[in-house]
Amino acid sequence: MFEAQLIVDRDFALAPLDRRLFGVFVEHLGRCVYNGIHEPGHPTADEHGFRGDVAELTKELGATIVRYPGGNFMSGYNWEDGVGPKEQRPRRLDLAWFSTETNQVGTHEFMHWCRKIGIEPMFGVNLGTRGPDEARHYLEYCNHPGGTALSDLRRSHGAEEPLGIKFWCLGNEMDGPWQICQKTPDEYGRIAKETAKLMRWVDPSIELAACGSSAYDMPSYGVWEDRVLEHCFEFVDYLSLHSYFVKPPVGQGSDTSTEAFFAQIETNARYIEDTVAIADAVATRKRSNKRLKLSFDEWNVWYRARHGEHLKQAGWPEAPRLLEEVYTAEDALLIGGMLTMMMNHADRLKVACMAQLCNVIAPIMTEPGGPAWRQTIFHPFAQAARWAHGEVLRSVVKSPGYANARHGELPYLCASVVDDPATGRTAVFLLNRHLTEEMDLSITLRGLGAERRLVQAEQLHSADLNASNTADAPDRVAPQPLEGIAILDERLSVKLRPASWNVIVTQAIRAA
Repeated sequence: MFEAQLIVDRDFALAPLDRRLFGVFVEHLGRCVYNGIHEPGHPTADEHGFRGDVAELTKELGATIVRYPGGNFMSGYNWEDGVGPKEQRPRRLDLAWFSTETNQVGTHEFMHWCRKIGIEPMFGVNLGTRGPDEARHYLEYCNHPGGTALSDLRRSHGAEEPLGIKFWCLGNEMDGPWQICQKTPDEYGRIAKETAKLMRWVDPSIELAACGSSAYDMPSYGVWEDRVLEHCFEFVDYLSLHSYFVKPPVGQGSDTSTEAFFAQIETNARYIEDTVAIADAVATRKRSNKRLKLSFDEWNVWYRARHGEHLKQAGWPEAPRLLEEVYTAEDALLIGGMLTMMMNHADRLKVACMAQLCNVIAPIMTEPGGPAWRQTIFHPFAQAARWAHGEVLRSVVKSPGYANARHGELPYLCASVVDDPATGRTAVFLLNRHLTEEMDLSITLRGLGAERRLVQAEQLHSADLNASNTADAPDRVAPQPLEGIAILDERLSVKLRPASWNVIVTQAIRAA
């Protein structure tokens, strides 16, 4: 056992937590939409064909915003294909995932699903094969009240009132050679600027996110952000980041340890901080007081189902099984640590979307005609989404650590604290990265109430880090009660098991 400390003070708040940090991603890819969230004929399906069991799990997950319809799919998508009578919609070859797109789920169907769940939509426009004109037409179709050809077309399709979609992504991963119609940073920066300008003229109330680099290790990272923002800085609200956590195969000379896997939490913290620095450098160059916000609109663990048959199947199939990553207890711990890190950057990171929601690198899995279940990574996300309300407090962590080749000494303790003045509840999120030793942790909550009561305490731990959940054993890895918490005034003490993710929620009984 080793000792560690966590200290916060109410007077040292970082920023209000934007609840859109708990977003997800739905792309027309594999079985995410078809035979995922949408399966007509399933015993739980509603009148529009959306699975009720998946809808209930999505509500339990606590997702607040959902990015749609892509992803790489977006760069070849014609929005007109997904509106109007279903029997008249064209079948298309999807060059992003080498599949056949039936367009049976489109704008209105997806908006029905969003309303059913109670989740905010985040839509994207195609800046691959298309451009500013199609983007402003799509926005007019969705958001203009009426009296024009496009808004009246929407009304003829059964949506009398505007759809009210407020958050829009300007393309997807336009720096990537895998992208349909990849662009240089200057090409993309120019088209992003002009698209944003036209879209704001149609609806000034929208929020817009420009594409940052597809990954921190892209050769063009940094240069891409600088050149893109040189063009569109004044016209956008957010810059996107994407990151997928990997574990190199054994025998390739890289560190395959769990400790190195968990160090990607710090790698992504650096990614956020470096991107903020670049954006602020552009602001300085432009003599601007504006501080751009970040949208981490794709993130997850993804390395097993990333090649070969997992990526592409022959014959242009409909809804093939692609990218169906099976997650382990080890993956869930990394997701928990990533959530603590993202909350600790709440001053600039305002939106994030776990990719994806269902079947495709997802927290929810389904079988056609059969059950839906929670993958291991479902749990830390759902816990954070449920309890993280209010302001993120600056955390002081005092913990022994371990050596990492990229980042030096890393503490075993990863932590974030979110306090809600409206309810008096304080949520503490904790990851013990030590694989074999228990952590004796002292938590000091200064100025948050002299007396506190315990509201919730859970831990996610498995003796087997490779354990996963399946249709036959859906709860093999699931939260359990965290026992033995001592509360004395503003101090808490608890013992955390090795390799565990923990959530402790307390509430002030009376003011300090």
